[in-house]
Amino acid sequence: MTPTSDLIVVGAGIVGLAHAVEAVARGLSVTVVERDERAVGASVRNFGHGCVTAQVGEALAFGERARGTWLRLGREAGFAALETGTVVVARAAEELAALEELATERGADDVVLLDAAGVGARVRVPGALGGAFLPRDLRVDPRAAAPAIAAWLAAQPGVAFRWATPVLGVAEGVVRTGRGDLHADRVVVCTGHDLDRLLPEVAEDAGLQRCVLQMLQVRVPGVRLDPALLTGSSMLRYPALSRTAGAQALRRRWESERPDLLGAVVNHMITQRPPGSDGAGDLVVGDTHAYARTHPPFSDESLDDLLLAETRSLLGVPASGVRVVHRWRGVYASAAGEFLRAPVAPGVTAVSVTSGIGMTTAFGLAPSVLDSL
Repeated sequence: MTPTSDLIVVGAGIVGLAHAVEAVARGLSVTVVERDERAVGASVRNFGHGCVTAQVGEALAFGERARGTWLRLGREAGFAALETGTVVVARAAEELAALEELATERGADDVVLLDAAGVGARVRVPGALGGAFLPRDLRVDPRAAAPAIAAWLAAQPGVAFRWATPVLGVAEGVVRTGRGDLHADRVVVCTGHDLDRLLPEVAEDAGLQRCVLQMLQVRVPGVRLDPALLTGSSMLRYPALSRTAGAQALRRRWESERPDLLGAVVNHMITQRPPGSDGAGDLVVGDTHAYARTHPPFSDESLDDLLLAETRSLLGVPASGVRVVHRWRGVYASAAGEFLRAPVAPGVTAVSVTSGIGMTTAFGLAPSVLDSL
């Protein structure tokens, strides 16, 4: 059969779009196949936080490469990619120690240590002992970025989208869909946490699970957060910080003092909806983490209550000062390691970010995948 294109990408989330963007940069024709009418999964349910500095190893390299692509696409596709950085606030001695260790390792260009006044000059957080500013981190509006990138791609020569087209199977040179077969020299399957729906054996071999998150959009009048705001719980999640002696000491103390945060696997962080967005100025608050192949369909109100209580405490506002605008459950693929790259057939590879950092790393991951095909 005559190939439909040089590359077929299954899935139009941010990981799939990243592979299409890289294909265009290489002069390849590409067809993107997506079961929904638009991206509605993890790519639009997140903080919009490009958390570059807190990564290590391969993820750090991918994040650094992705950073430049995000900035370029923001200009070319017409969405805001903001170099706002991140403030990591320390409210305990162990947290200060963790940030000092990271600063020693990375240097002042990547990690700017802050005293209490320095934190206060950037974010209003009562009770901060100090913190750090990570200037290389980015902020985008995920609800605007994914559709803007898709629209930009659709306007490029040799790019086609097949929306509302379920994929039924993949094999060498062919993608079978509910609307007929498509043919290409190479195929990349980017279905994220739903990889087991299409390729169950690949998912099983990888030990893939779904990580379900509870998140909130809240309105807090008078609060302005240009940078992303991370807390001590974030230091237990992100590898550049979690491996420090300070973070390990914090975890040991929280085992007795904050078992609620550890039990819910909380990464309490906040970003602000950007100007011009739906709910501009609102805060995106999260998140809890639960892992299973199949989850119950019900949210746990106590987890939202925990996030709201932590947010009120962090920002120093009363219960009446925080109004919930939206609640949702995010979901992403989780497995050992940070990235799944599994050969399926000659010229066919399944790709998933299995650590919740797809927004940060996808545009760096995609070039390495296409290099391997």
